[in-house]
Amino acid sequence: MAKQQADNITMASGGTYSLATRGAKDVIDRATPRVLKAIEGLGIPADRARFTMADMGCADGGTSLEMVSAVIEAVQRAAPGVQSTVVYADQPHNDFNALVQIAHGLGPFESWSRRFDNAWPLVSGSSFYLQAVPDTSLDFAFSATAMHWLSEKPCEIESHVHMVGASAEEHAVFSARAEADWLTILQHRLRELKPGGRAVFVNFCRDAAGHYLGNTGGVNMFDTLRDIWHEFVADGVINSEELARMTLPQYYRTVEEFAQPFDAGLLPGMRLESIETAQVVCPYAAQFQADADLETFASGLIGTIRSWNQSVFLGALDGSRSLDERHAIIEDYYEAYRVRVLDDPTGHGMDYVHAYMTVVKDS
Repeated sequence: MAKQQADNITMASGGTYSLATRGAKDVIDRATPRVLKAIEGLGIPADRARFTMADMGCADGGTSLEMVSAVIEAVQRAAPGVQSTVVYADQPHNDFNALVQIAHGLGPFESWSRRFDNAWPLVSGSSFYLQAVPDTSLDFAFSATAMHWLSEKPCEIESHVHMVGASAEEHAVFSARAEADWLTILQHRLRELKPGGRAVFVNFCRDAAGHYLGNTGGVNMFDTLRDIWHEFVADGVINSEELARMTLPQYYRTVEEFAQPFDAGLLPGMRLESIETAQVVCPYAAQFQADADLETFASGLIGTIRSWNQSVFLGALDGSRSLDERHAIIEDYYEAYRVRVLDDPTGHGMDYVHAYMTVVKDS
């Protein structure tokens, strides 16, 4: 099967993504001490005039506001007169209107831009698969919960929606695409970072115990996504061709796969300083444990799940269907998942499993 560009991927728009993905913010909050250690490692002199950082794969920018604020504060402590720019980068389909509003503190978010007079948000309409800023222009780069998306869908996964359920042959095809993509991502960051610059990447992974997003000992989220689509085929809601297109163009790398291009010497002048894996508990499941509010739990969990995969599933439905029909199918699909949670919430949740890594460009 011919390779397919992954061009129908968008996060939920209008600021909904950050409102619905409390867990993604929790992941960034956990990464913030690592980020601040990286900033300290830059050795910013007191007379530094300019500082530039980038948030790549930022979606609407809401989940990283507090981290960015902490970075600017740390930079200003080191160099009180410094002027800072924060470059937000994402794919062309991103909701940049929401991003700009959130960066300026409009709507339900408090932004760093209202705290600091000498710091400005900029936008690069370029994905992390491309160079997003000029050579040697970044002091610091950051990306969280983004680089698991592949540049293209290398094949369909016949009996699942995700590479975690792929056959050995399918997995090999996805692995090869992910390996090439990861090297491309790092090569661009190598060009963008200044000598001595640093980057912190927080990426979905498969950890040493075999855990990954939505699979940490309870109900497997991706198996549930698959099962409901198979039920829709059996009930005649969608056809088998549509089912075949439901594959998510994602790959969850292992620590060894993240380290491979560094270990192989493919990035002269760049080194992986440290890497660790960690789980962040699903905030909706944690809240349910505390308050036993089943309706709120089910609605919150389904909201966060659909915020990152709805566009792919909607794009997989046949174009011969009216847009209203396609949207109705999508609503029925997520409602079916919500009903499953309501019927038996045991084991449901979306714990996050990430690799946290710091990368350094040699001086």
